[in-house]
Amino acid sequence: MPATSASAEAMYEQMKTKLERVVPDVELRIKAELASRIIKLKKERNAVILGHNYMEPALFHSVPDYTGDSLELSRIAATTDKDVIVFCGVRFMAETAKILSPDKTVLIPSPKAGCFLAESITAQDVRNLRKQYPGVPVVTYVNTYADVKAESDYCCTSGNAVKVVQAIGADRIIFLPDEYLAANVARESGKKIIFPTRTPRPDVTEKENLEYGLIGWTGRCEVHEKFTTEDIENVRKKFPEVVILTHPECSPEVVAASDFSGSTSAMIRYVAETNAPQYLLLTECAMGDNIAAENPDKEMLRLCSVRCPHMNEITLEDTLAALQETQYVVDLDEEVRRKALRAVERMLEIG
Repeated sequence: MPATSASAEAMYEQMKTKLERVVPDVELRIKAELASRIIKLKKERNAVILGHNYMEPALFHSVPDYTGDSLELSRIAATTDKDVIVFCGVRFMAETAKILSPDKTVLIPSPKAGCFLAESITAQDVRNLRKQYPGVPVVTYVNTYADVKAESDYCCTSGNAVKVVQAIGADRIIFLPDEYLAANVARESGKKIIFPTRTPRPDVTEKENLEYGLIGWTGRCEVHEKFTTEDIENVRKKFPEVVILTHPECSPEVVAASDFSGSTSAMIRYVAETNAPQYLLLTECAMGDNIAAENPDKEMLRLCSVRCPHMNEITLEDTLAALQETQYVVDLDEEVRRKALRAVERMLEIG
């Protein structure tokens, strides 16, 4: 399908420069036409488009004004003078944008873009844990819905989770909801962790209970839980000099067997700033494609094939429709938004 306008042709050439090794040419031409229409429309609507690192390459490298981690994008959008925020990411990310920008219209291109991890815990679950552990502060990962954040004392990201836990300085902390991130934080901060919903022990003494510095939940990311140490062993046999990067949502065993573990932004910086014969990212595979496009001089192994089904719901077609129809508006109860904002702000005060 040929591009049908000068702007689409220019967009095609721009996208081809970065993506010809990643996206088939016929797809690039189709996507370029869509992207040129979106860019024209976002100017008319005074909109800003945010692209999370897990977006498909044709979207990630065309229409977003800003790309990166979810919280970073929401903070940037809050500083703009735009009336509309289109968040190309999953729903909890769009909710965070609304938490920080209550007066802006926030759109998500697909109503189906949920999150397996975020859906693993509810606000009532948090209230129940507070009753079980009265007075214990609650730290909640930003990969949660707004009503869960609202029941929390602090939020954290995968990049600052250890810093937040250490800064609070409490003997015990409830850390929610990602089981593997919590276990990795426990290991790095030197704390013991217990998962009360998995192994309820009515015979446990108060003294034993106090030995656990972190109280975790058993939510997992359906992408990152799939990676195993066997995957790493097999890759190293074939590529002994490869540098393997993992996200902290991977299991502690996988993180320990890798060469570097960090947030999506940290992994991007690591690849850009270091030199190695090959790199392999054990994370959402679209991100691997996007880093490969940004670093054509680096050899990225294409052995990751785990695509988040929720991130995959976000397309250029739906992004265009969201702007055209002002559809899938993200709204929050004001009390929930205000309480969730408090937890986010407490995290930002820590750094």
